[in-house]
Amino acid sequence: MSYRGLRNLTVMATGAILLAACNQTPSTDSAKEAEATQSAGTDSDLLSRINSGGTINVGTEGTYPPYTYHDEQNKLTGYDVEVTRAVADKLGVKVEFKETQWDAMLAGLDAKRFDMVANQVSLTTPERQAKYDKAEAYSWSGAVVLAPKSDSRFNSWESLKGLKSAQSLSSNYGELAKKYEAEVVPVDGMAQAVELVKQGRADFTLNDNLAVLDYLKKFPDSSLEIKLKAPAEEMTGSGLVMLKGNDAALAKINEAMDELHKDGTLTRLSEQFFGEDISKK
Repeated sequence: MSYRGLRNLTVMATGAILLAACNQTPSTDSAKEAEATQSAGTDSDLLSRINSGGTINVGTEGTYPPYTYHDEQNKLTGYDVEVTRAVADKLGVKVEFKETQWDAMLAGLDAKRFDMVANQVSLTTPERQAKYDKAEAYSWSGAVVLAPKSDSRFNSWESLKGLKSAQSLSSNYGELAKKYEAEVVPVDGMAQAVELVKQGRADFTLNDNLAVLDYLKKFPDSSLEIKLKAPAEEMTGSGLVMLKGNDAALAKINEAMDELHKDGTLTRLSEQFFGEDISKK
């Protein structure tokens, strides 16, 4: 046989092998991997699992107390986690949490590694609002003023003018303190800010309502209290976040969340983790 004939025969044989390989049924592992990748994110699939009592997959950190963390028995818990479990109970489905670092949380949602995220997400930017949907909020937060209980000067936000506020210079709360013409005392974070206020080296500190409530619940004898709260129109709501395109499933989740509002479950969980109801504005 000539060299050209031998080469053509080799090419034909190779092509036949490749064609056969392409037509083979994927291995069990490959099939499972493909199924897992496609198991989250499409409305028809998620809705089907909700309607049939299947499993919903939820991304969360597991390292962000009191929202999502592991307790002394290493059980995953926290306000966001328990709210999600309550939603699953209302829907009649199981829930599987997939713990993920915050920086990769929304990327994991984009890749459909899970159906939704429960991790204090509020969708405040237009970019996120265009890409994701948020279910009915289960927590509301905004800026608060934390100061000594004995200090009676805090009767309005305008009363902050001229007072010393312990704040991180790069934070939104530092900017807010400047807006009200307070004198900013630079600190590295909330822990240091609280200490300066307790020592009298600062008059108050501004921070997120939920962070402050968590602090006061852990340290009830701190001699500090919330003096001022942001008005309702300035508060931000956090809820379960999903990719757009899951409208029917989102509607069912909103129905479940509405029931949890009405039957007092969200109030009970709020008071368990924060000492007061954070589920309403």
